[in-house]
Amino acid sequence: MKLISYNVNGIRAAINKGFVQWLTSENPDVIGLQEIKAQEKDVNTAIFEDLGYYHYWFPALKKGYSGVAILSKTKPKSIKHGMGLNRYDDEGRLIQADFENFSFISSYFPSGTTGDIRQRFKYDFLDDIFGYMQDLKENNPNLILSGDYNICHKAIDIHNPIANKNTSGFLPEERAWMDRFTESGFIDSFRHFNPLPHHYSWWSYRANSRAKNLGWRIDYHMATNELQNRLKSAVILPDIIHSDHCPVMLEIA
Repeated sequence: MKLISYNVNGIRAAINKGFVQWLTSENPDVIGLQEIKAQEKDVNTAIFEDLGYYHYWFPALKKGYSGVAILSKTKPKSIKHGMGLNRYDDEGRLIQADFENFSFISSYFPSGTTGDIRQRFKYDFLDDIFGYMQDLKENNPNLILSGDYNICHKAIDIHNPIANKNTSGFLPEERAWMDRFTESGFIDSFRHFNPLPHHYSWWSYRANSRAKNLGWRIDYHMATNELQNRLKSAVILPDIIHSDHCPVMLEIA
């Protein structure tokens, strides 16, 4: 089964840049989208239905902001919107699809780049989603938390760790949270297969960063330890350009 996570930075903009044609050729079984920046009614969802996808949306209340979605070739047993906390759910941060033998979550972690207030919000979110995921896996051990975490975990995950040591997304507190999260029973599926540097999933639009591969790896498929034997491959698709992010893919048995 092929799973993809993709921050599209606006689903309508991505569609205009050839997203549907790429989706047709890539043909994932499940794709989680982040930063859709649209309500379901604003999207021509028939194009996804024509490709055989069930589609589920969880937009932010604020128009043109945030939001997540899941497209799946298999109809989920159930869909859960949000994590039950309005301050995050109003921003469309989490959607979960439960299948027969695993659950897939498309998540969009807050960014703290706009200042101290949002950085504090980000830290609150990290605390709350940590507890939420620990509780969730008690009764549902086969979990994959996919999406844009807005954090580079290790120095290997960012093109210039020294210059960015005080930058939101690579702060010591954020990286410590990633340590704590993975140590709590989650596998960074890409690093499970690939220990090499220079693999990124987001590039600034400034300074020709993408062409120079001056990027950050902030998009993940984090799988519970119980799924380790079912992980088959994990790759980043940097040549797919509909967004400032690129898709990340995980294959499971």
